[in-house]
Parts: sequence; C-alpha cells; structure tokens
Amino acid sequence: MKIDKKEVLKALENITVPGEGQNMVESGAVKNIQIFGDEVEVDITIGNPSLQARKKTEVEILKVIHQKVYEKAKIKVNIKVDAPAKPKTNEIKGKPIPGIQNIIAVASGKGGVGKSTVTANLAVTLAKMGFKVGVLDADIYGPSMPIMFDVALEKPLAVNVDGKSKMKPVESYGVKLLSIGFFTQPDQAVIWRGPMAAKALNQMIFDAHWGDLDFMLIDLPPGTGDIHLSIMQAMPVTGAVVVSTPQNVALADARKGVAMFQQDSINVPVLGIVENMAYFTPEELPDNKYYIFGKEGAKNLSEDLGVPFLGEIPLVQSIREAGDIGRPAAMQTATAVEEAFEELTKNVVQEVVGRNKSLPPTEAIKITTMAGCSAVKKK
Repeated sequence: MKIDKKEVLKALENITVPGEGQNMVESGAVKNIQIFGDEVEVDITIGNPSLQARKKTEVEILKVIHQKVYEKAKIKVNIKVDAPAKPKTNEIKGKPIPGIQNIIAVASGKGGVGKSTVTANLAVTLAKMGFKVGVLDADIYGPSMPIMFDVALEKPLAVNVDGKSKMKPVESYGVKLLSIGFFTQPDQAVIWRGPMAAKALNQMIFDAHWGDLDFMLIDLPPGTGDIHLSIMQAMPVTGAVVVSTPQNVALADARKGVAMFQQDSINVPVLGIVENMAYFTPEELPDNKYYIFGKEGAKNLSEDLGVPFLGEIPLVQSIREAGDIGRPAAMQTATAVEEAFEELTKNVVQEVVGRNKSLPPTEAIKITTMAGCSAVKKK
C-alpha cells in the first residue's frame, strides 16, 4: 500500500497538544514527515522534557497512524525536546472561544461579599430569560459552584468533537458548569503555584466543549491577582461586574477591583457595581429595612467612579440557605429575592447591549431583544 503524506498529516491533527487547544499540526510540533513505501518517519518537537510526555506522544502517533492511515505501517518517531530557556509566565494563551458570544467576569476586591452567590443567581436568571449560559468557576483555591448548583458529586465527561477529545461541562438548571471542584476531593486543598493554576484554567477554557453560549460568566477569585491578569489578558472579555457590600472596608477593595479592569494593559469595560447584603428586612416586619453594613455604599462608589450601579441584593436568610442546598435563590418564584436578581440581570444585559453597540461593526455582538431576552448574535 502506498501511504500518502497528506493522510498522515490529517491523522496527526487528531492529537491535541495538552492545555493549548491546538493539535500538533496547528501548533507546529510536526517538523517533518518522510515516507518510504510502508515506512513512515515523523519528526516531532515538544516543549515538555519529561520521559512520560515523550512516551505518550510517541504512543499516540503510532496509534493514530495505524488506525487512520495504514494498520501495518512501520513507524519511526523522532522526538526532539525544545524546552524554553526561561520558565513560562502565568499566561493563558488566549483566543476567541467558538460559539461564545459574551464573556462576563464577576469579581470582588474582597472575599466574603457574595461574589459567587451573585454569579450563580445571575446565571440561572439569564437561563430563565431564555439565554444559553455557562459558568467557569475560576476561583481555583475556593471553588463553590459545584455546591451552589447541587452537582458536587458530578464529573465532566469526555466527548468526541471533530475527532478530538473534549471535556463536557456539567449542566444544572439550564447552566453549563466547569470548576476545579469537579476534579478534587471535598476535603482536598488545592496547593498550587500560579503556573499550575493557570494551566488548569487553560484546560477548562480551551479543552472543553462549551457549545453555543450567549453568556459565559467567569467567577473570579477575590482580590486582584495573577489569575485575574491571565484571564483578562487572554480572553475576549465583554465586560466585568464588581460585587461589594456597603461597608467601607469592602468598598476600598471594590475600588481597587474597578481600577484593575481599567488599567491600560487590561482595558476591560466595567459594566457596573452590585451592592450585595444591601439591607435586612425581617419577615415579621416586611416594611422595615435595616442597613447592617451601611447604606448605599456601593451605589455611592459607582457614582464616584462613574460606572453604572447595577442593583442591590438584600441580606436574606433564604439566599444563604438556597446556596447551601444547591438551588440558587433566584429559582424561587414570586419572591423579593427573585425580583432583585431579575432587576440586576436586566441591568447587566442592558449594559452589555450598550457596550457592544459602541464596538466597531466587525467586532460588534448584538443582542436582538432586551427584557424579554431571547437571542444573541454577531452583527
């Protein structure tokens, strides 16, 4: 049998370079292919110097050529290691994710202000409005989305997409989810340095089959660290939502969070600020509001910084209870909590519409309807 070089190249496209979202032909790892009758010699260059990586690469090449080109081919694989002289920076190699129209980062300068709770309820409210929604839990060291969506025991499955193996996000309440929490034990601490955390995020972003999404929400860790920088510089983020409580100590950190997104090197539009735990209303006194953490602090901050105020979420016991049992509070119908999250979500969508209208036509993403919310498409 005469072996065709093009068939060999096409077969090698089925081998994905781990963590890069590219196959070894696209990445340039394949340097040369020579064919002598039924003999195939392949020259490969990889960046991982470990023996395990070299052996795995060789086995995958042998397997795919035997399966897709010629099962009796005699194959020789020459692997050269081209490890970088300097350690890689904590980068996530960024490019647009096919099928995802809008990416919204949800952040907080300070921990404990309810950022993940806001993300979860924003996601289910968008889904109730008819949008296709995904959530990437980027809080590597404190993932909470698996618990909040009652899927803590689930594991993402592998699916074959165009001949490539991809992670299939877990789905709950109409929202697609990926989190490092799916890959660790409940009592296992994630003790990673920056490069490992960045690599894990990279795989959840580019080695996953998200499908078509109108919105991807990224639940960022608290603060303004390297995970934030990696994602903001790597992904085409539509805008950011900053969550804060009304108290001064949280507002000071929220101010820093807004400033981070507005840095020239990042330049991600801030869609607005959310005030969580804005006030407390006892069940027996429905007309009373008690401003436990201060009054309208986040609203005043938004005015000071010239960014939109997206809404306030009350301090309600049912929100905490709903998160703990894995059913976001916005799923409850005809409640003040549902109304608060609906108002917040409509304001976020409105800010996304305004933001996308200001982009150049070649980049603009248009949401065709507003509060009824049914479709998102590229202009």
